[in-house]
Amino acid sequence: MDEVIGVSQRHPAKYWHVLGDGRIQCDVCPRDCKLHEGQRGACFVRGRVDNRMVLTTYGRSSGFCIDPIEKKPLNHFFPGSSVFSFGTAGCNLACKFCQNWDISKSREMDRLMDSASPKAIAAAARAHDSLSVAFTYNDPVVFFEYALDTADACHQRGLMTVAVTAGYVHEAPRREFFAKMDAANIDLKSFSDDFYVKLCGGHLQPVLDTLSYVHHETKCWLEVTTLLIPGHNDSDQELGALTRWLAQELGPEVPLHLSAFHPDWKMTELPPTPSATLGRARRIALDAGLHYVYTGNIHDPEGGTTYCPSCRHATIVRDWYDIHHYDLTPQGCCPQCGSSIAGHFGTLAKPFGRHCLPVHLGLDA
Repeated sequence: MDEVIGVSQRHPAKYWHVLGDGRIQCDVCPRDCKLHEGQRGACFVRGRVDNRMVLTTYGRSSGFCIDPIEKKPLNHFFPGSSVFSFGTAGCNLACKFCQNWDISKSREMDRLMDSASPKAIAAAARAHDSLSVAFTYNDPVVFFEYALDTADACHQRGLMTVAVTAGYVHEAPRREFFAKMDAANIDLKSFSDDFYVKLCGGHLQPVLDTLSYVHHETKCWLEVTTLLIPGHNDSDQELGALTRWLAQELGPEVPLHLSAFHPDWKMTELPPTPSATLGRARRIALDAGLHYVYTGNIHDPEGGTTYCPSCRHATIVRDWYDIHHYDLTPQGCCPQCGSSIAGHFGTLAKPFGRHCLPVHLGLDA
């Protein structure tokens, strides 16, 4: 789409090349957008200016918030800690059920209220006693350069980094991106390519490739989320295939979050996901061999609890984002049988709780 790109929005972008017909192709994600001068890609935030690719949202955020780490959702990455969260605008998928559509689908640059450099974000996160910084709300793949510079600034201050992403990214940028992430929650929206094509404007295989790569080739801690949409990806057959793939390809210790859909964006005609569907899906996943399966977006203490896979002791009891009981050693072992719980743990000082705190930086440093 043609759009005038201001001078202040012209941060040099990586991963593109010139085509034989004079267009340039963005090589960040499998959409492979091919652009004439002045056009933006499908994500709307990467565009062509003066015969080069630029990122139009560098240093500009849709807002900052201090969240519980469980909201990302990450249940095995320093539970109870707070994470400094931010995003920008735009997305490289077109999910009709998007739960953050007002941010990810926005083409209104005035939504980007807060301005901050990577160093300012790291400083603010440290000042608010956050353990990590999350790139979230919209997919960080589309603000690749901003996310990676911020990750460097965070690591310099001893902060960890978290990516919340759909994993729709090409091999080379995938390698660079996840090398700088300490943890990630990756959406596996369905186990059907037809679902990805019709409801997301993408394909399944690149996401499976990303999941396999992150788990087997990086040190980034991985958890997976599937949003269950009534009548679209919640059949026993599909859930069985999806969870068997996770168990076989990634192993039983990668946590799976099964989240409830609520009507939104372009799928407002559907009902919310029934609690019974989440319970059924969780049983299918456990039967497939997964050790840690959680239900999300509902009150379900059983579905939110971390059980020791060896003795079934309830090591972390949660309801939504609240931690009601924590019974793990600082090394992440079950105190009853001594078995190790997969993940990254420490001493729980004070659970953050489920409430989120908006932050206005007001910084342009």
